[in-house]
Amino acid sequence: MITEIHDLTSPELAIYSEQSEVRLYRINEPEPGIFIAESPKVIVRALDAGYEPISLLLDKKQAEGEAKELVARCLTEYPEIPIYLGEDPVLTRITGFHLTRGTLCAMRRRGLPDVAEICKSAERITVLENVTNPTNIGAIVRSAAALGMDAVLFTYDCSDPLYRRAIRVSMGTVFQIPWTFLPRGNAPELLRSYGFTSVAMALKENSVSIDDERIQRAKKLAVFMGAEGEGLLDETIESCDHCVMIPMYHGVDSLNVAAASAVAFWAVKKKD
Repeated sequence: MITEIHDLTSPELAIYSEQSEVRLYRINEPEPGIFIAESPKVIVRALDAGYEPISLLLDKKQAEGEAKELVARCLTEYPEIPIYLGEDPVLTRITGFHLTRGTLCAMRRRGLPDVAEICKSAERITVLENVTNPTNIGAIVRSAAALGMDAVLFTYDCSDPLYRRAIRVSMGTVFQIPWTFLPRGNAPELLRSYGFTSVAMALKENSVSIDDERIQRAKKLAVFMGAEGEGLLDETIESCDHCVMIPMYHGVDSLNVAAASAVAFWAVKKKD
């Protein structure tokens, strides 16, 4: 159902204009909440992954342009959901920002898989500890998906992978690679019980190169990465089987965590 919008106070648009992402996350508690996906390509990847749309909000030009196939798909597969069209200045006033590719979609979250379920068939995973920057979250997820990692696990102090910016930076790959949150506790020990060798990405005296033979030959490997600046907690580093670093040159001691993740994932990827 397509509706052209002019009224900025329409209650149907509150999900886009009045609710913070944190409130949307908790809106249906104890059931999973809602998230907002942005841009046609990202929304299509979410639909392909089985996420259920609630409504679409589009720039009128995009409805006949880049988002045309998306609109047609929603009209066919989800005829009951409202599709709101408006001019770009109206949408900017509603949302408070210029829409990337002129398209937003409110979608229902799903229950997350168990860690055991993810680890059963995975051989290469990454664990993010206390990474709170949504841009870094999105970039790391994109690298993990592109470079052959089987899953991403997050500690509960990480930013939500389904925040709008994290989704956008990941280019929707957050819908293509398995992920979930770890229970609180000793993550390396938990993953060891699933057969994983754990490596901590950290600059320590006992660090070995990421191309060390012991790392390369591990059948199941978990790569732990920490927040920008603070890095991994000392107790996490101590609990991992190995401490690993990326060789550096010209006196540089470290990379941004997102850049480091791409190098690390390439180095440890499964050999054909």
